[in-house]
Amino acid sequence: MADANLTAQQKKWFASIREGLERDTGKSLDQWVKIARTCPETKPGARVKWLKEKHGIGVNRAATILDAAFGGDTMGWDNPEALIAALWKDSAQLKVHDALVAAVAKLDGAIIGEKKSFTGFSRKYQFAAARPTKDGVRLGLAVDPKASKRLSSPKKNEGWSDRNKAVAVLTTPKDIDAELKSLLKAAYEAS
Repeated sequence: MADANLTAQQKKWFASIREGLERDTGKSLDQWVKIARTCPETKPGARVKWLKEKHGIGVNRAATILDAAFGGDTMGWDNPEALIAALWKDSAQLKVHDALVAAVAKLDGAIIGEKKSFTGFSRKYQFAAARPTKDGVRLGLAVDPKASKRLSSPKKNEGWSDRNKAVAVLTTPKDIDAELKSLLKAAYEAS
């Protein structure tokens, strides 16, 4: 896992998953990697299911094992370029993504984490996340929706942190104006 894309809290959490794996199962991560590589399944979800059904491994531990076993072969956190290419296929949405990344990169200590279904922006905790939709780019922010007329409440399951209490829909890089940068900064400072 690419540690540069993780917050200190995330690094601590992943370390606890690894430590608990050996303590609770009696097998090291390396031993679990060897087991995972014997899995007859090829899709990540099927591999998780196989580890759970055959070995009693939960989802978080399975993700850790599978990342170690197949991370270099898949679109894991170690390959942000592949994640970007797979998620941000629409060139207009990619431009919005790139403009968001550029704006967040100016916030000292901000961490940009590409995921399979969204791009997360964190400091200590996630303060924003963006994902492409048919309407444009949905940007979730860890601010009150009342902070701007541009914001609305998120849908029930946006697929990112519950801390992101407001959503803005962006259609062009120009939408990342002074007001939006101010909202990003407020969310960042609160994280």
